[in-house]
Amino acid sequence: MQVSSLNEVKIYSLSCGKSLPEWLSDRKKRALQKKDVDVRRRIELIQDFEMPTVCTTIKVSKDGQYILATGTYKPRVRCYDTYQLSLKFERCLDSEVSAFPRNLSQLMFLFHFQIVFLHNDRYIEFHSQSGFYYKTRIPKFGRDFSYHYPSCDLYFVGASSEVYRLNLEQGRYLNPLQTDAAENNVCDINSVHGLFATGTVECWDPRTRGRVGLLDCALSSVTADSEINSLPTISALKFNGALTMAVGTSTGQVLLYDLRSDKPLLVKDHQYGLPIKSVHFQDSLDLILSADSRIIKMWNKNSGKIFTSLEPEHDINDVCLYPNSGMLLTANETPKMGIYYIPVLGPAPRWCSFLDNLTEELEENPESTVYDDYKFVTKKDLENLGLTHLIGSPFLRAYMHGFFMDIRLYHKLKLMVNPFSLPNILTDDRFKVMFENPDFQVDEESEEFRLLNPLVSKISEKRKKKLRLLEQQELREQEEEEEPEGKPSDAESSESSDDEKDWVEEVRKQRRLLQQEEKVKRQERLREDQQTVLKPQFYEIKAGEEFRSFKDSATKQKLLNKTLEDRLKLEAKNGTLSVADTTVGSKQLTFTLKRSEQQKKQQEAEKLHRQERKTLRRSAGHLKSRHRRGRPFH
Repeated sequence: MQVSSLNEVKIYSLSCGKSLPEWLSDRKKRALQKKDVDVRRRIELIQDFEMPTVCTTIKVSKDGQYILATGTYKPRVRCYDTYQLSLKFERCLDSEVSAFPRNLSQLMFLFHFQIVFLHNDRYIEFHSQSGFYYKTRIPKFGRDFSYHYPSCDLYFVGASSEVYRLNLEQGRYLNPLQTDAAENNVCDINSVHGLFATGTVECWDPRTRGRVGLLDCALSSVTADSEINSLPTISALKFNGALTMAVGTSTGQVLLYDLRSDKPLLVKDHQYGLPIKSVHFQDSLDLILSADSRIIKMWNKNSGKIFTSLEPEHDINDVCLYPNSGMLLTANETPKMGIYYIPVLGPAPRWCSFLDNLTEELEENPESTVYDDYKFVTKKDLENLGLTHLIGSPFLRAYMHGFFMDIRLYHKLKLMVNPFSLPNILTDDRFKVMFENPDFQVDEESEEFRLLNPLVSKISEKRKKKLRLLEQQELREQEEEEEPEGKPSDAESSESSDDEKDWVEEVRKQRRLLQQEEKVKRQERLREDQQTVLKPQFYEIKAGEEFRSFKDSATKQKLLNKTLEDRLKLEAKNGTLSVADTTVGSKQLTFTLKRSEQQKKQQEAEKLHRQERKTLRRSAGHLKSRHRRGRPFH
């Protein structure tokens, strides 16, 4: 469960968290709840409260027992029973649903669970408790419809200036109502006196089938503060009581009317320029809930002052206020349907009354809200930081007269713009101990420091010299403003070259001192070694070896103590090494192994044998040549 706060109004998101697939067993679900914190902390009010892809519309019956939602893909409708906290039924449809009536409870109970769906392919489907019942078609594409209970008429509006009427008692279409609008997007019927409103806005009396009033909402929505780039059209319509009506436009304005006047009482702009999706009245606090595809705003209907707002993560398709409670349901561009609980608006429904106790416990133990990780910045702040190009990007969330920005991004960018806004590092408690610890003290006698010290000292001397020159130059300019004296560029270059030479000489001097110190240390170590008394050494003969004499071991020890050059000379003297110059100027070494007496005798016998074979081959060849010439053998 996620908690956010705006204007000290707590909003609890009950649909956040990970969702588990339906095909998982109960054992695996319990195992996931033990391992995953997000799964364990989630609240699942209604089982499988989601769509396969996207939810388009959502409605609640007047008594609050049933929740109907439509979605894609495939086109389908799902009915949830709040008393059972589970899915009651699911039906797949031939095409997507454009609308189904707002006064859902009348159709569901007065007609024995009959529901009417308006599809986007001009078809109207009637469903009963057992399933699909009947289907008919209207002449033009429909967008919305309403049910008039006293006359049993269904009013359909859409891509036409006519309002089609279908009488459910007679089972036939009646004469349509002719409006002045080219198209009608929405319609609604007042539940008190039965007035029918549609179009831009036109009000009709169903008893006489005549128009009784006309409102120019497009002209009234244009105010001095609003920015409108196109002609507004009506995108939402809602009655409240006998005399109040709210109208939403496609340019993001909400107009509040009293039916006794053709001028709006109040015009509320969402400041997003997006069409208003839905409008709802909250009577206990005199609030109006208006929503576009991005945000749900709750504001006072008398003053227009903002009460709070809700901005879901995904785009909004439809909003439904659960009757007589503080629960809000949303259909979003995501499989999950949103469930939000706002305790200020009212108590939790009785089928989830535990939410009241849960929210009270959370208020006693407050935690960080969503906005604690964000920084509110105005447009002037963005100009100072040079971030005006981020307006409209996901890095900024528009809110009231400014924007919300991630606090980490804000601090990082502020540090880049003004790097000296941090406190002194020596006084920082996090690093103070490091400068007091003697282990981190610089050793001025070390080789690294002595070689680096000339460079550091020269840099500091350079800075001091430049400061002195600047001070002298300022004094000269003050004394002689007409003829300011300056230093030629060649003098500066010669001075810099002299500084470099001095620095090189200083480094060489330090190197010579280090070499002398190292030489003195070696002599002291040699003197100490000579003064040490030699102690007798004992040797142990390994298993399987014979003791011959100390001569071989002593010789080997001497060879090991000698350098590579001495060992090579000794091997060359013994004949086991040959050294030759190569064509590229480098030396080439050839090593030969010492042969034993037996190996030497064997090599001499092999050499004698080869000579005898060679003599025999020569004599045999001589005899063959004489035979070819015809000479006799002797």
